[in-house]
Amino acid sequence: MLGGAAAASALAGCGSDGDNGGSAESQEAPQAAPPGQPSSSTSAAPEPSRSPSGPRPLYLGTYTSAEGGGKGIGVASYDPASGRITGRDTITGVQDPSYLAVHPDGGTLYAVNERERGAVTAVRLADGKVLGSRPTGGAHTCHLSVHPGGRWLLSADYGSGSVAVHPIDASGALGERTDRVTHSRPAPRSGQQGPHAHQFITAPDGGHVLAVDFGTDTVYSYRLDQQAGTLTEVAQAHTRAGAGPRHLTFHPGGRYAYLADEADDTVAVCAYEPSSGRLTIGRPQSTGSKADTNYPAQLAVTPDGAYAFLANRGDNTLARYAVEGDGARLRLLGTVPVEGDFPRQIALSPDGGLLFAANQRSGTVSVFRVDGTAGELRLAGEPFASPVAVCALPL
Repeated sequence: MLGGAAAASALAGCGSDGDNGGSAESQEAPQAAPPGQPSSSTSAAPEPSRSPSGPRPLYLGTYTSAEGGGKGIGVASYDPASGRITGRDTITGVQDPSYLAVHPDGGTLYAVNERERGAVTAVRLADGKVLGSRPTGGAHTCHLSVHPGGRWLLSADYGSGSVAVHPIDASGALGERTDRVTHSRPAPRSGQQGPHAHQFITAPDGGHVLAVDFGTDTVYSYRLDQQAGTLTEVAQAHTRAGAGPRHLTFHPGGRYAYLADEADDTVAVCAYEPSSGRLTIGRPQSTGSKADTNYPAQLAVTPDGAYAFLANRGDNTLARYAVEGDGARLRLLGTVPVEGDFPRQIALSPDGGLLFAANQRSGTVSVFRVDGTAGELRLAGEPFASPVAVCALPL
């Protein structure tokens, strides 16, 4: 089943739903070892304020081909004190930008094109100019991230179960891909038509990149050659059968990570070994959901590593966890209503003071103030209307 009711089958990517399940409430991890086709834009990107209390940029992803969807990448701003969002305009000429990421230097925005012929697009933020798109070689590109060095763009293709690497030049534009790997082993689990890569990120050590595959119940670790942009597989970590891993989020300490398992409605603490890139997945635990059907989507961890939050699609809540043991344990504190329908993605503001939830089916973005001393979430005003909101990127 697809996550977005309004989205056509070509938009399967990050919207896939899995089977429901459940597990325990607290967990300790296993012991860790000692640039295409340029398009037009209707507006320039908002300039970040020089004052920490001034308005900050916010970019919004959507499905342009879905009924009631957006026209491109939404351009807005938010007040770091109140959390209030103000809409500005739209960067057009970008098809189905369902996931967004920014270059480490803040100058370029990257978007997936979640279509049958997957692609990634670069946008210059100084003036909102679309710098062009590059094909990934796969289908339904649903996630992307920028390597911390700023030279490589990593992307995941849900439809084809593949991951790709593209070079980034000095202008922020993308070159032709330097590598692409399709997840062929282990074989996809029963009920899956093939592998489904859901995420591709860099580990805190910078030398390894990890791909999460929903269809094979596997997290793949690769060594990235930072001169050639090529991938070498170094390890695989397997969830229990049918877990359907979706997104992995690292603790700031770099030795632990948290995995959202979409199909069986669980999360897991994972131990990470920087020297080898090996991930060890711990036992599943509760998402706090009370709904009959729930699909956890994404975790976010506060910059100080003290708390973690999880988006629950179906239950329409945000689960709150205390992070203990220097990252080795998650303790469920409870849930709060997201005040929207189907929170597809969540993100913290850079200072960790605000949490943004993109609610796909209600077409809204909810903003919460984060209490750094107790991990509590308090809604900051009415949710902001944004058509088929599937990604919110606060800068």
